Amino acid sequence: MASFNSAKGQQDQILVEENLFARILTLNRPKQLNALSSHMVSRLLELFLAYEKDHNIKLIVLKGNGRAFCAGGDVSAVVRDIGEEGSWRSGARYFGKEFILNYVMATYTKPQVSILNGIVMGGGAGVSMHGSFRVATENSVFAMPETALGLFPDIGASYFLSRLPGFFGEYIGLTGARLDGAEMLACGLATHFVPSVKLPLLEEALQKVDSSNSATISNVINEYSQQPNLKDQSAYHRLDVIDKCFSQRSVEHILSALEKERKKKDDAWVATTIQSLKKASPTSLKISLRSIREGRLQGVGQCLVREYRMVCHVMQGKLSKDFFEGCRAILLDKDKNPKWEPSKLELISDDMVEQYFSKVDDEEWEDLRLPARLDLPGYPIAKL
Repeated sequence: MASFNSAKGQQDQILVEENLFARILTLNRPKQLNALSSHMVSRLLELFLAYEKDHNIKLIVLKGNGRAFCAGGDVSAVVRDIGEEGSWRSGARYFGKEFILNYVMATYTKPQVSILNGIVMGGGAGVSMHGSFRVATENSVFAMPETALGLFPDIGASYFLSRLPGFFGEYIGLTGARLDGAEMLACGLATHFVPSVKLPLLEEALQKVDSSNSATISNVINEYSQQPNLKDQSAYHRLDVIDKCFSQRSVEHILSALEKERKKKDDAWVATTIQSLKKASPTSLKISLRSIREGRLQGVGQCLVREYRMVCHVMQGKLSKDFFEGCRAILLDKDKNPKWEPSKLELISDDMVEQYFSKVDDEEWEDLRLPARLDLPGYPIAKL
């Protein structure tokens, strides 16, 4: 018989179900679409580290309560805390702990099964994409919408986006395009697709698995999986156009290539893609493209250390205040009319982009210190 425990205080934001071999963790802020609070990040990190040492626990299942798995980090709270404290450091602390959690998940020695039955965005991808198994359903909606907020795809996204087929990662990272469960499976963001009606049966089966063997876990999930059909209008059918355009060396060249495609044929998808890029923060687009390109050549730890430098520059607001303006326009005032500064791509030089990748000029600042982990293949200990 399963027993239920929950985190003390903070309105039980993480629910814990204890079974003989498994731990089922439920993100429990349904009204906020399970946006990750600072408390949730700390609690998840605490639990994952404790479970890794418990030899009786064979696997962890992570899911969300309500219509979202997790809509991202609670960035509106981050902005509020920065305002109240009068210091960007509170934001840096939040992202620092979140990135450490992402790294622990990426290097975890036991299987993590994330059930992505609903919205998966930003930080929600951070607590799922680095795990062993990502189960999509017909309700899954994936997006990395950071460039529309004046941020960039963080949480190690430069690692996993850069490893998607062709230049599909650049496409979804720059445009914030939404993918359904079938598309997530097709491009590799999901490892399995299970109809939502079968999820209770899957969870029940996983609780009985006395093994941490990945092949064994995969076989269990396979029993409930199916191969979904991609919709006719799916962006994944346009990989040839995406590769042609998003392989270009700069955002300006990407837009130019897309404009050429639009002139060739009246295509609503191309028009929507151009519109998404033109609405996003020009600074965010430029640093995001470089981040994903660098991610192709780096381990996940290196990506997280670099992204932490970048996010600290964003929080500090010296190079650009686009993040605060994006949060104002999209999340707080909701007028959806951010005033980006600089306002055009051509006003952002390579030197300006370069500054985001350098150490932060602050005597008390230091690079992200990732915990010592096993130096697993593909996951080198981070050094820049």
